[in-house]
Amino acid sequence: MNNKLLYLKLIHTIIWTFFVFVIFYILYSGIFDRINVYTFIAIGLVVLEGIILILFSWKCPITVVGRKYTDDHEAGFDIFLPKWVAKNNKTIFGTLFGIGTFIVILRLLDIC
Repeated sequence: MNNKLLYLKLIHTIIWTFFVFVIFYILYSGIFDRINVYTFIAIGLVVLEGIILILFSWKCPITVVGRKYTDDHEAGFDIFLPKWVAKNNKTIFGTLFGIGTFIVILRLLDIC
């Protein structure tokens, strides 16, 4: 593996980890009724990430860049994750984001 791809994988993994924490923070905020300004910032960050993914045809821009450095384009070639997580990443964390946001909305509407 060349150094550029290695650094790209490291950066991609750090950014991915940040967004996982953000999504779990949204879930935490909703479940434990700890909704504050950071909850809305977190939701905004994930929505912004979603817009970026839409603009790049549901590919992370880092993945697009990473394709220049390797012929391996399998799921996870550009990030330090198990292949099954890389392959199902949007489904897993999109679902968790949706559930967390739904709970936050229910709390704001005082439904639960």
